[in-house]
Amino acid sequence: MAVQGKMLELAVTAFALLIATDVRAADPGTPKHAHRPSTEMPELAGRGQHQVGTVVEELDLGDRRIGLRLWFPARPEGDAVRQHYRHKRAVPGQQVLELSEQGMALAPAQALTGQRFPLIIMSHGYGGWAEHMSRLGETLASRGYVVASIDHRDLPFSDVASFATSFGSVLVNRSRDQQAVLRAILDGSVTNSTVAGVVDPQAIGVLGYSMGGYGAITTAGVPLDPDAPAYRQFPREALAALPRPDPAMAGQIDAVVALAPWGAQPDAMVWRDQDLAALKTPMLLIDGDQDDVVDFENGVKRLLGTASGSDRYLLVYREAAHNIAGNPVQLPEGADFPAIEFLTDPVWRKERIEAINVHFISAFFDLHLKQDQAMRRYLDVPVPLAGAGRWPSSFGQQWGGAVAGDEQPDYWRGFQRRWARGLEMHHKSAGE
Repeated sequence: MAVQGKMLELAVTAFALLIATDVRAADPGTPKHAHRPSTEMPELAGRGQHQVGTVVEELDLGDRRIGLRLWFPARPEGDAVRQHYRHKRAVPGQQVLELSEQGMALAPAQALTGQRFPLIIMSHGYGGWAEHMSRLGETLASRGYVVASIDHRDLPFSDVASFATSFGSVLVNRSRDQQAVLRAILDGSVTNSTVAGVVDPQAIGVLGYSMGGYGAITTAGVPLDPDAPAYRQFPREALAALPRPDPAMAGQIDAVVALAPWGAQPDAMVWRDQDLAALKTPMLLIDGDQDDVVDFENGVKRLLGTASGSDRYLLVYREAAHNIAGNPVQLPEGADFPAIEFLTDPVWRKERIEAINVHFISAFFDLHLKQDQAMRRYLDVPVPLAGAGRWPSSFGQQWGGAVAGDEQPDYWRGFQRRWARGLEMHHKSAGE
């Protein structure tokens, strides 16, 4: 499957870092302590009140199979152990990298019954895996969500031709996979029907990173433009296979979070302006202002400006690049540069990015999926540039890690004094 020459050249450079094959399993030994957020992190970055269970399963889509990792509020069984997530990153021409992450989710575990929980469909970037954002998924589950994280199993590649096929399949399958998972959960056809049984079908969100964000916007109802530059050299049968939104399903989606979403930049332009303007679903966009993979200035900011039917926010990490999602990992000594470039950011600590993402994503989903209007206080910041916030303090006064609240109305709520820096938040209401 061919992709337009210029876009292919850019895509090879930007996305070749992201292809991998994966292996995951429960750690049979005694687990180390799971990650606990530092006290420097913003207020909503911490865990919620629920214990978290997890289960994995396979979905047969007919022409291919995908994986699914579920995190959910749970009652652990007596022999439950904390899960250890493992991933093998094997990219042609690069060092093989074994990644390991100790989770807090327990298995075996039963879904917590007696109440319904909002559902979040989570979709990784090109070459990612279901547990790439496991910390985010587990934390959201602890806060009272069922999180269904897809393992899209993007095709591996070994040369330019197979890369084009791999990337082309992603363009076709991202939204298809998301819709298939959502449909399977809502109709109870997933193997773990007890988890599906606690999902609130009236409270659904979709969260996607990079190509997952590309899929999420279409899943939420924005049709792809078959005449877009991204598909200019697609053969006819590939154009016919492009996913289409399911209007009934899109109508059930109440919120979209798109982290560094691919597709709005001039080399791709997969959605027409009038179709983006017709989107009514509230949306939180997150990106670094130096993201040259999806073109922050001409791509992500275009989404903010064009999706005028949506109440939408844009959280910006100043000086950050594309990798503003995914777990922070401990790289082994001697890791090669492509692995470092894939898993880290040259300016921001990934632990800091991850905690800030949790803070704002939690506020956004709590607002729109749980109808907690108090969460707007975290999203509607007093000044767009965090560093311009004001929190007066007398000489020698110590705040001891206190976070901004009602008594600091001119500072970003939930952040410690001096610690809301390097961020921007922009908001446009529906109709703007």
